[in-house]
Amino acid sequence: MNARASFTRMDESTAADWQAIGAEFPAFAKALPDRVLRHLALLDGDYGGFPIDRYQHSLQTATLALRDGRDEEYVVCALLHDIGDTLGCFNHFDIAAAILKPFVSEANLWMVQNHGIFQGYYFFHHIGLDRNLREQFRGHEHFARTEEFCALYDNPAFDPAVKPLPISEFEPMVRRVFSQVRRSVYQASSVAQNAAQA
Repeated sequence: MNARASFTRMDESTAADWQAIGAEFPAFAKALPDRVLRHLALLDGDYGGFPIDRYQHSLQTATLALRDGRDEEYVVCALLHDIGDTLGCFNHFDIAAAILKPFVSEANLWMVQNHGIFQGYYFFHHIGLDRNLREQFRGHEHFARTEEFCALYDNPAFDPAVKPLPISEFEPMVRRVFSQVRRSVYQASSVAQNAAQA
């Protein structure tokens, strides 16, 4: 059995406790892509009334982006943009953005974080909302990028006749994107440094 911390209150923890915790972190961090992919798979069979299930929608969105020549990070964002649907029924885009935040550029993060409002242009008027809600962001440096993401990839990815690429095409991309931490409060910690070296 691996060593465990001995504290019962965090304010009583010691450097030795954090060494024990830190020793476990590299393996845990390395397995993050596996957990993300398993969570994405929860969307398989979840139709929610849509023409295709949310998993197929995710694969179609990523397939469209990949075939259009988008870079790997963008394609991973396309794949995971709706991963929050299972836990964030009212804010799925916030969940997706929180998962991706440490690993992606500011432009891609903003795109994922706001795609729900931008996608609303295509249907909000049918459910009593303002389809032009995205206009509050007009002039933002990532407005056009997010508008384009929805128009080219998210909006048309509900076609039952389309066979997307399988998840195996995207798994290596997810692993590579999630292997490089760009921003985290823990990034400079010894725990994170040990994880990066593992």
